[in-house]
Amino acid sequence: MNSLENSPTQSPETKGQASPIAPLGQEGGKSRINLRRVGGIVAALILVGFIIGFIPRWHQRTVVRAETLDLATPTVRVVSPTPSESPGGLLLPAEVKPLVEAPIFARANGYLKRWLVDIGAHVEAGQLIAEIDIPDLDQQLDQARAQLAESDAALALAKTTADRWADLLKTSSVSEQENAEKQADFKLKTATVEAARANVHRLEQLVSFARVTAPFAGTITARNTDVGDLIVAGSSKELFRLAQTETLRVYVRVPQTASHGIAPGQSAEVLIPEMPGRVFPAKVVTTSGAMATDSRTLLTELEVDNSKNEILPGSYAQVRFLDTAPSATLTLPSNTLLFRAQGLQVGVVGPDGKVDLHNVQIGRDFGQKVEVLSGVSASDQVIVNPSDSLVSGTTVRIAEAPKTVTSK
Repeated sequence: MNSLENSPTQSPETKGQASPIAPLGQEGGKSRINLRRVGGIVAALILVGFIIGFIPRWHQRTVVRAETLDLATPTVRVVSPTPSESPGGLLLPAEVKPLVEAPIFARANGYLKRWLVDIGAHVEAGQLIAEIDIPDLDQQLDQARAQLAESDAALALAKTTADRWADLLKTSSVSEQENAEKQADFKLKTATVEAARANVHRLEQLVSFARVTAPFAGTITARNTDVGDLIVAGSSKELFRLAQTETLRVYVRVPQTASHGIAPGQSAEVLIPEMPGRVFPAKVVTTSGAMATDSRTLLTELEVDNSKNEILPGSYAQVRFLDTAPSATLTLPSNTLLFRAQGLQVGVVGPDGKVDLHNVQIGRDFGQKVEVLSGVSASDQVIVNPSDSLVSGTTVRIAEAPKTVTSK
């Protein structure tokens, strides 16, 4: 009973009263624990803030670095060589020229008196086309004729004297020496007359050149003189240009790959771009017999009838060889070529994404496409619109081909 009375159990009177004050040592320990908790919380907050601020920046730097590396690798479009298409035979560019063409120069000095034909006029062989006023030559011709007459008179006197001295020699009235001198003088006068006559003929020929005539029938394609112009014989200035256009020559350069199928007498067709649908039959006349070292082509000459004057000389044309089956060649777009000091090159992208420059040899030029004779294969990936700074070993990325939208 006493133990129960002395127990620290609170009595009803002590309920609601404050607890006795804790000792000082216990209160300090609790404060240190609270400070540690606060410090840990603050450190955790700082660490969380550092992580929250560092991770986005690190991610951003990683993205920027990746984008920089991505942008440092150029993106290119590529195309593969395709087989060339030759509709209806071998079609080649050609040049049309007259069958005969000649510049007409002056052989006499003077001034142009008049011209009788202009460009586009058709003339016949020997027709007068211009006249030259030649007063100097006329005077020289008159002088030469006078000298010829003088020489003829001296020759007649020398002949009479030689005949007389020959008769006197028979009667021994003159010596043989004197007779020989008279005979030699006669021969000298004869040679002088021949020289004077030849000079007259020469000047007469020069005077005849005052009349400028057409050497053959054809069309006047150029007139480079006018009335009053000073004409100097032997100068490089041509008066007229005459061309025979009823039959035309067509020159075409055949690539080496198809040259074995070209032979004289072979039939062909001439096409004029300005006359679509018109076909002019032609025939191979001859070839140069050798390949041009600069283009590896065979110069071929054809003839085409132009009696209706439908084709103008000097025109651009195309020749189609129907009997020739050219070997299959590859073509590339013209914007894939690089013009370098080493020659024509193209950039080929390898499986590892690195560029390798290939030297190529081109054949026919189709405008937007060119024929490639060597340097690439059908499986190569050739860069389109390559930059001038492109070199071998450059790493590139191939752009994806644009997706075609299919209509539903």
